[in-house]
Amino acid sequence: MLKGLKQKAIVGKNGKIEVPITELIEGTIVEIIILVESQNEEDETTYLLKSEANKKQLIKALENANQGNLIEIDLDEYD
Repeated sequence: MLKGLKQKAIVGKNGKIEVPITELIEGTIVEIIILVESQNEEDETTYLLKSEANKKQLIKALENANQGNLIEIDLDEYD
């Protein structure tokens, strides 16, 4: 069985990463996946609001949602 552990770390000198996890026993085989946080990347909302056309469309969609003007789709109908 796989067990997921998530922990943040900072890359040290010479690319060294230390991840102190006390719940693992010495000799445990692990697989490590590294996900890098981009510090220069803007979030999706900021990106989408840069375009005036996108901004107007998103604001209109938000207004419609707040007024209850939603379209419901039953995905089971499309199996």
